[in-house]
Amino acid sequence: MNYRELGRTGWQVSEVSFGAWAIGSAWGQVDDRESIAALHRAIDLGVNFIDTADVYGDGHSERLIAQVLKERSEVVRVATKAGRRLDPHVADGYTAENLARFVERSLKNLDTEAIDLLQLHCPPTEVYYRPEVFEALDDLVKAGKILHYGVSVEKVEEALKAIEYPNVKTVQIIFNMFRHRPAELFFREAQARKIGVIVRVPLASGLLTGKMTRETTFSPDDHRAYNRQGESFDRGETFAGVDYETGLEAVEQLKKIVPEGATLAQLALRWILMFDAVSCTIPGAKRPEQVEDNVRAADLPPLSEKDMAYVRQVYDAYIRPQVHHRW
Repeated sequence: MNYRELGRTGWQVSEVSFGAWAIGSAWGQVDDRESIAALHRAIDLGVNFIDTADVYGDGHSERLIAQVLKERSEVVRVATKAGRRLDPHVADGYTAENLARFVERSLKNLDTEAIDLLQLHCPPTEVYYRPEVFEALDDLVKAGKILHYGVSVEKVEEALKAIEYPNVKTVQIIFNMFRHRPAELFFREAQARKIGVIVRVPLASGLLTGKMTRETTFSPDDHRAYNRQGESFDRGETFAGVDYETGLEAVEQLKKIVPEGATLAQLALRWILMFDAVSCTIPGAKRPEQVEDNVRAADLPPLSEKDMAYVRQVYDAYIRPQVHHRW
């Protein structure tokens, strides 16, 4: 495993880390025994950073992580998120009182005295224009409830606004072969301010594994079945906002540059790691073998300039018109 600085946190984190949404909810059937085995396997392979949220299975993901970490001696940093428990999910709900309440619940779920990294969970854009929200996070740091804080965003514009606040240490953002825009301006600004960049949805909800077809079906409790048009949350979280059929066409083109002995998923993860601004990427895994496949991406050689250019060509031809202006 290779490690990179996570902004100004002082942590060196595994460049391929663990996203724990899938072991909590919204990704179809999941077996807790396999989830626990997957977490253990990730730590065995050098993963030292896990990303979760208080709404993944209504705290179930956080509790599974706590259970595993009790059995391990390694230092593993856990990032969780707060805000999506609000109903309705509106900017006015991001009060000091609500944030403190969410943090106390996550502290209990994670069975810890302080949260390593708390992230605002894709709040409404207006929240980024309310300094009092970030002052409330400062107070939680002073109280010893959280060590660091950051944001999880939908849009590049939100990321650029968030990093104007001096104590925002990290930004979690969607970036993958189907979502290029963060690399244009945000990455440069993040590097200038020493912001940790956590890349989520690296495989476009599985499209970039190359295993899906027009006949692939998803269970009713899988967001890939019920959120393709943004019915439940931001459309960009499902298949990175790309039309499923169009995504399949683009995938067929990308398969042409997969190295011998590798998979498209590993190529997609390695492509993300080609960008120095990226601190880590957090592919999900529900089983140990999925963890192993993800981690192998860190061992792939760098992509050639020719292959990087080819990925841009595929993006421009198939994906850019649908997503580039939106997020």
